[in-house]
Amino acid sequence: MKKIIICLFACLSISLVFNSCSKDEATFDESLLIGTWQLETTDGTEYYHYKTGGVGVYWYEGTTEEADGRAFKWTLDKATLTLIHQSQSGTFEAPEFFTVTSLTSTTFKYKDDFEEIYTLTKISK
Repeated sequence: MKKIIICLFACLSISLVFNSCSKDEATFDESLLIGTWQLETTDGTEYYHYKTGGVGVYWYEGTTEEADGRAFKWTLDKATLTLIHQSQSGTFEAPEFFTVTSLTSTTFKYKDDFEEIYTLTKISK
């Protein structure tokens, strides 16, 4: 009986150790984000120009960054991308949170809370 109790205690201890270990969250190099990215959607192409200092501009196909672009603020903390878009009135809206799954010098992928995946392609630095 003593051996069974010792074995059960050992198994319980091992399972607690493995459950307490968490997978490290990926960390992405935010310098790779700097540049202009395009996102193909069912409504057309969207463009995002990520600039240093956590600011950027986005616009839609058929418009220009200079004339029609809207400002946004961004942060990248490990794999969490936060975007705060500026409204037409000039105030900033509630933040949107995304999980970055891949970031290279040419491709940028992230997903939202509903698991929708967005794939952007870098078109300029």
